[in-house]
Amino acid sequence: MLDTNLQELPDIIMNHKIYLPTHLFIYSLVYFSYISQAFSDQNELLNLSVEDLLNVEVTSVAKKAKSLNDSPAAIYVISQDDIKRIGATSIPEALRLAPGIDVSRIDANKWAVSARGFNGRFANKLLVLIDGRNIYTRAFAGVYWENQDVMLEDVDRIEVIRGPGATLWGANAVNGVINIITKHSADTLGGLLIAGGGTEEQGFGAFRYGGKLDADTTARIYVKGFKRDENTHESGGEAGDDWDKVQGGFRMDSQLSTRDSLTIQGDVFRSVINQNTTLPQLSPPFQNNFNESIDSFGGNLLVRQQHTFSSTSDYSLQVYYDFYERDETFAAESRHVADIDFQHRFALLDWNDIVWGVGYRFDHDDFKVSNIAEIIPLSRNDQLFSGFVQDEITLIDDTLWFTLGSKFEHNDYTGFEAQPTARLMWALHHQHRLWAAVSRAVRTPSRLEQNANALRSVTPPQFSVQTNTVFPAIAVSVEGSTQFGSEEVISYEIGYRTTFINNVSIDFTAFYNDYRNLRSGEKSSVILPTTLTDPARLSINIGNDFSAHTYGFEIATVWQMLDWWRWDANYSLLKTEYNDRSVEKTLGRSPQQHLSIRSVISPRKNIELDVVFRYVGTNTAISAFGAAMIKDYVSMDIRLAWWPVEDVELSLVGQNLLAEKHLEYQQELLTQATEINRGMYGKLAWHF
Repeated sequence: MLDTNLQELPDIIMNHKIYLPTHLFIYSLVYFSYISQAFSDQNELLNLSVEDLLNVEVTSVAKKAKSLNDSPAAIYVISQDDIKRIGATSIPEALRLAPGIDVSRIDANKWAVSARGFNGRFANKLLVLIDGRNIYTRAFAGVYWENQDVMLEDVDRIEVIRGPGATLWGANAVNGVINIITKHSADTLGGLLIAGGGTEEQGFGAFRYGGKLDADTTARIYVKGFKRDENTHESGGEAGDDWDKVQGGFRMDSQLSTRDSLTIQGDVFRSVINQNTTLPQLSPPFQNNFNESIDSFGGNLLVRQQHTFSSTSDYSLQVYYDFYERDETFAAESRHVADIDFQHRFALLDWNDIVWGVGYRFDHDDFKVSNIAEIIPLSRNDQLFSGFVQDEITLIDDTLWFTLGSKFEHNDYTGFEAQPTARLMWALHHQHRLWAAVSRAVRTPSRLEQNANALRSVTPPQFSVQTNTVFPAIAVSVEGSTQFGSEEVISYEIGYRTTFINNVSIDFTAFYNDYRNLRSGEKSSVILPTTLTDPARLSINIGNDFSAHTYGFEIATVWQMLDWWRWDANYSLLKTEYNDRSVEKTLGRSPQQHLSIRSVISPRKNIELDVVFRYVGTNTAISAFGAAMIKDYVSMDIRLAWWPVEDVELSLVGQNLLAEKHLEYQQELLTQATEINRGMYGKLAWHF
């Protein structure tokens, strides 16, 4: 029940320093809420206090359940309600909520996603998991985001760690870890039907049904699909990047005994990814522009068994198989992965909490012959052996903890790798937490970096008026090398969390990263043409000669302004300095600033209004056309939802509303820059 008298509203508005034209909107909204008298039953998100938000349990930091507030790492949790209320239709869209995460949409079906810099279509310093299944691909040491999807309504939370997580999760967890955790099947009983469509999201639908198989076993099945419209080339004209996809899957959870549980889950998908491609060629006109459809399909199956010995001791055994196939002109590929992972947690004495584990991963790939990229051998088997141990030591009860651990791996590319960390957490007061960490992490080579020779670009012949000379075309090739080794970072972090102001929480992190042995390109040879029609050949060898350091800070704040109105504000600053100014032309530069402001309003129990405003700073993207400056931009998304009856939701979502279209990124391959269009869609969700 709203306690405020309507006559006091002008004073309240002025005391909060809210000025016209916002006055009229707020006054009307509060009045509408007052007559509804519906504040006693708010939604899940607004039911959580700011202290509750910091005490949400997370598992990605320590591989065990631990409150976010007591986790000595820069971690941010995106809840199911967060995902729903911003109108996200994909995992990358949901990740925009997290500070320090750079999400740039390349076109309708591709994203560039990274943490703390080094972003790109083939970003390779961020490790991503779905329910513990590593979705990293050895092809380029990154993630095909267009392959990765879940039914977003089934996501319990997304845990986003900025900074190294290699001690627990292994190589490639250099700048961060994203762990997408879906709901237990017991939490998705009954049916759910979703349908919708709009301008860019032309049509989408999903069906899920969950039930009990017996007293101790629950399961669900789902199927979903969508059709997305094409965007617009920066130079004008349709981009030819429309996309459709169908995916289905299941999950079963069984409580085998009071101490044992079993989870079996799997997914299959098939999609048609359209794109406009420009590839180099050695004969005039030296570029071939065409539209292509990439037929992509894949699936996975995961089994996880957990056993509890006591409140301080348990183990888990997880096995999964994952495969995908992509029929793409540049590099058609199929990949099969088998992975087994065991971990055990136990308490030693009264002040040690130890987690250790071992793992094995087998990777098999097949590439097809391509006119652009020569991959030798076309097929390869790779193995990864790993082990880790981490000890959380209580130095002072309920006040001071020290965590020490390391990951040990052996891979077929660089051999043995060790990735240690040391972390300190100090609870100086129940409303204040201070933590610090120093870590080492590596990014191991990808298949293409060691085994591929690719034609990158062909510059047409040039005529010099001054010398009356015709210079031949120049063909630039990039050659992989088996001598290419791991990239390395030493990371230093410090963080502070507090709720010392009523209804306000602050989570601050500062960092400094020292990168060594970064990927470089060096001219190795020049072959002059034998005829006037042949191009000169320039080869660039991949090496480890670049270095850099980055530093900055991230801040996430929550302000529960009223019982029914919450504000979230995130800001991140990233400074990148290379050992040589020319390095930026090779590695690019991620945006220096990100700002996100989100308003979460529930004026009635059956109405939600959400507004998200984002600012993204200028960045430099690297493509075969050279370094491209991407201007800073602002965007705004709005979602309005209404429940006419308890189990039926109607929502309207507008995306990128401040401009008809804008450019977010240009990918590394030879494709034209694509601007992302403004879009709107409507959605119906029926629970039964």
